[in-house]
Amino acid sequence: MAEMADFGISAGQSVAVVWDKSSPAEALKDLVDKLQALTGDKGRVSVENINQLLQSAHKESSFDVVLSGVIPGSTTAHSAEILAEMARILRPGGCLFLKEPVETAVVNNSKVKTASKLCSALTLSGLVEVKELQRESLSPEETGSVQEHLGYRSDSLLFVRITGRKPNFEVGSSSQLKLPVAKKSSGKPAVDPAAAKLWTLSANDMEDESVDLIDSDELLDPEDLKKPDPASLRAAPCGEGKKRKACKNCTCGLAEELEKEKSRDQMSSQPKSACGNCYLGDAFRCASCPYLGMPAFKPGEKVLLSNSNLNDA
Repeated sequence: MAEMADFGISAGQSVAVVWDKSSPAEALKDLVDKLQALTGDKGRVSVENINQLLQSAHKESSFDVVLSGVIPGSTTAHSAEILAEMARILRPGGCLFLKEPVETAVVNNSKVKTASKLCSALTLSGLVEVKELQRESLSPEETGSVQEHLGYRSDSLLFVRITGRKPNFEVGSSSQLKLPVAKKSSGKPAVDPAAAKLWTLSANDMEDESVDLIDSDELLDPEDLKKPDPASLRAAPCGEGKKRKACKNCTCGLAEELEKEKSRDQMSSQPKSACGNCYLGDAFRCASCPYLGMPAFKPGEKVLLSNSNLNDA
């Protein structure tokens, strides 16, 4: 009964005992009888196979204590899913007690966890205050059971007893935080009357002789009142030199001026008609007309003549 005292089980509690195929039947029955004697008529002891635990119909927060792997002779290994399910069926504040063979040597890809990794797995399942209670060596029969049921053999195995407690709240529960809130001041900040008077100007102050107002016209110099010469406002001419050429973004007017000169040069370079009817077409042209055989065109329109036409003319 000394081991039962370590579990802290009292009358009226609900206890779940998890076993596997390595658990001896007689030892399991003996443990259940002891637990029923402790919990009494108002308590409850449930026995569940570890392979069927995930498919069981246990509701959340069903048990005060969960015992797993504590049956003498058991060599139970607990996966992360099994540990999470045990944490789910525990009531807030309930405790989990388990015993599992652990590896004490540094082994890569070991099927058996180390004690530190087992404690970390319990913490990740949602339990708090996870701590190691006891370590004990394996008997030759238990070493053979590990090899038979877990498929693992090692000379550096130990049994470790670990416990963890479920927090006093369910997973996913929420609670409103009471944060201190600073009280808002209802009144406006105090204002110095002298400063308020300094920066306040009313309509009555306009008639006060003690207030000097500046005439905005007095801020202008005589040079500011003179009308500027239009020639001085024109941008500096571009393209100074022998050949006048406008800039790419000409703003001085040189581009427009050069365009007009170019149009005038094109008009003067075209042959002049003696009769004045050349643009009307061949029906109105004379025999020596340089435009003979060309279509009619508008007066002033640029017409290109071939050298043969000019020579014939």
